[in-house]
Amino acid sequence: MDVIQLQAALKRYQPWNEQEAMDRDEILRQIERCPDIFTRENRNAHMTASSWIVNPERSKVLMVYHNIYDSWSWTGGHADGETDLAAVALREAREETGICHVRLLSDEIFSLEILTVDGHEKRGKYVSSHLHLNLTYLLEAEEGDELHRKDDENSGVAWFPLDEAIKASSEPWFRARIYNKLNQKLSGFQNPIR
Repeated sequence: MDVIQLQAALKRYQPWNEQEAMDRDEILRQIERCPDIFTRENRNAHMTASSWIVNPERSKVLMVYHNIYDSWSWTGGHADGETDLAAVALREAREETGICHVRLLSDEIFSLEILTVDGHEKRGKYVSSHLHLNLTYLLEAEEGDELHRKDDENSGVAWFPLDEAIKASSEPWFRARIYNKLNQKLSGFQNPIR
């Protein structure tokens, strides 16, 4: 997917709520104005992709214990020059959890959000506060896959029942605005890729 295809996908995306409508408009504006938005060279904001990974029964979600945020969290990461953010979400899911059998349930954007990232240390270097312009994709994985943490990013990988996934997060904004929304959207999801 190139930038033009991504912009088209964002324009046809139907926002779930006011947060998504406002964030979609700002993400589109940033893509149009900032040619380096897909790289970390843009230190104010950059594109990221996350995934809500569910089991085939859609009763559990796979989460990682994120070292920087000190919280159970979804998987995801930076575009790092890639414009196919669904591919980024799949790559990050595999890298952060060790799962092998994972697939997109839809190649369409499942959710979107602009996330604030406080300044922090990463690999011994300070990273200034910035924004993640994030697209979320819905993935499905087998619970039987062996799980492996990615030691430089997380210290745990586990399946949680949907409601417990929200409670496991120690980030109030994520619990209320993101994870709860993802579970609500999941309950109405009708269109898997075959």
